[in-house]
Amino acid sequence: MSFQAYLDNIQTKTGKSPADLKQLANDKGFAEDGKLKAGVKAGQIIEWLKTDFDLGHGHSMAIYALLKGKES
Repeated sequence: MSFQAYLDNIQTKTGKSPADLKQLANDKGFAEDGKLKAGVKAGQIIEWLKTDFDLGHGHSMAIYALLKGKES
């Protein structure tokens, strides 16, 4: 599955766009200006997305990559 396909599936499942998720990560204190803060681990993002949106590991890692700056 491509990175974009992961993002599309996440949006379908959660109703949240990548921009929405970046803002939520900012609000949760995991990111600043949509970029992952230093010291934030993948496990923290996985746990947040599992708890709040019931996303699995692969989809959560796509959001982690997005927050680290991956674009495609």
